Amino acid sequence: MWIGAAAAFLVHVVIAVTLGVALFAVLPHRVLNAIVAVLFLAGGLWAIREGPEEEVALVEREAASHRRDATTAFVVIFVAEWGDLTQILTANLAAHYHAALSVGIGATLALWAVAGVAVISGQGLLRRLPVKIVRRVTAAVLFALAAFTAWTAIAG
Repeated sequence: MWIGAAAAFLVHVVIAVTLGVALFAVLPHRVLNAIVAVLFLAGGLWAIREGPEEEVALVEREAASHRRDATTAFVVIFVAEWGDLTQILTANLAAHYHAALSVGIGATLALWAVAGVAVISGQGLLRRLPVKIVRRVTAAVLFALAAFTAWTAIAG
């Protein structure tokens, strides 16, 4: 599982860093902050939305079968992580600090560590904490980041 997750996160970091640096070169910083604020807001709205039952059933069926773990982890994470908090922050940090390589390495290592923790403790956590609560906390964090980033875009 971890290998598939790690590979998907690596691809996402490369995309985020590349887009962050490219957008910073093309767009004024205030416009970039406004775009990031909208993306945070959209991510928050997505987080509070309940996942489609078919997607949940597919993930549970694949996880229960223990077949193709790495491939399943890669596909699920690759699809699910588009426009998520870490990808947006990675792009924003790469643009802000003009340090694509440093940000990319740091983000990749952090995501790999989180994937390791998730693989080791994920099932135990989900037995105690409903996914709905995790989604709501995620949404609250994203809304706070959207408000802060929008304020930065407006304040200059």
